[in-house]
Amino acid sequence: MTVRFSSRVDISAPNPIAAAEADARAHGVVLGKLNDSNPTRHGLAPAEVPGVYTAEPRGPRTAREALARYLSDAGDSPAGSAPVDPDSLYLLSSTSEAYSWLIKLLCDAGDAVLAPKPGYPLIESIARLECVDTIEYQLRFDGSWFIDTAAIEQLLYSEQGERIRALVLINPNNPSGSYVKPEERATLVRLCAERGIAIIADEVFYDYALEPFDGNARLAGETGVLTFALDGFSKMLAAPHAKVGWIRVSGPQSDVIEAQRRLDVIADDYLPMSDIIADRLPELLAAAPAQVARVRVRVRGNLAALHGMLEGDEHGLVDVLRAEGGWNILLRVPSVIDENELVLRLIESHGLTGQPGYFFDMTSNGYLAVSLLPEPDEFRRNIRAVLDTVAAMLG
Repeated sequence: MTVRFSSRVDISAPNPIAAAEADARAHGVVLGKLNDSNPTRHGLAPAEVPGVYTAEPRGPRTAREALARYLSDAGDSPAGSAPVDPDSLYLLSSTSEAYSWLIKLLCDAGDAVLAPKPGYPLIESIARLECVDTIEYQLRFDGSWFIDTAAIEQLLYSEQGERIRALVLINPNNPSGSYVKPEERATLVRLCAERGIAIIADEVFYDYALEPFDGNARLAGETGVLTFALDGFSKMLAAPHAKVGWIRVSGPQSDVIEAQRRLDVIADDYLPMSDIIADRLPELLAAAPAQVARVRVRVRGNLAALHGMLEGDEHGLVDVLRAEGGWNILLRVPSVIDENELVLRLIESHGLTGQPGYFFDMTSNGYLAVSLLPEPDEFRRNIRAVLDTVAAMLG
């Protein structure tokens, strides 16, 4: 089934002047502009802000080429596929902005996207701003996390399935840390293709494997269904102030062409990424492998320390759910302890606050989200505080 796009994006036939301009560009003809009001072309930009503004909706070409080379070298494509095409990439300020663009692209007001639970509440918040609903699908836990694909199939073929325009996959999920398994992926790609639904794959934590199963792979470059893969420097560089994100578009050619025609309109309306920032992309990409490796060492070391502390805890009241990837883990405490009371006691006794499981819509009481990023000594103190507080609350 062909993907249906939002009616909000106007790609009606261009007027004769716009058509003639497009034809000239296609033949390599550079037209002068009587109405050129770009001060960087007329010697008026300040010396402190060098460069020439180039209105490429997807982001400056040289920056996209640098990113495409990096992603190709990093193996961000299905085995045996061609290198990443710079024209499949859109540069923007963050993955949050990417969600907003894609919801505009795919959904009219009153439509819906499928979003995972447990999950980070950002998707629902952005969807509300676009007057779009979110419908939850569940990740289940049985020794490890898995996607309830049978329930998703029921949703897609139910009456409310007619409103669903996209399936959001977080690979790996936050906070559960679970990757999309190969068999889950195959089923979901088939279902979405049958229903004309796009996949939005958020893969910002992909490179931080903790205790993964075999066979995990990025959805970036998926060809079986229209797929928008999201990533960015915020997590790659462990630098939330490095506000650069990107969308990679892939899938059946006809869907990709139509999606990019429409996405170009959105990108052009919001104007492309600043050339000043884009010029730094090669430098940031060069720093990425070492920075990813540094963060991996930290989170894996803290996870190993956590396992040691839990195994050595005399009370044995706290355990950790298997986390396959990412920066965060979920601690499980006895369900007789109220999550709010646990965090309030941590504030009072140890000067620590935290996020209980219900923040992420866990289906039952007794969970606490914990970051693996702190320096080792601080991390151990944090875990010790949780273990001591749980023991004290149970007397």
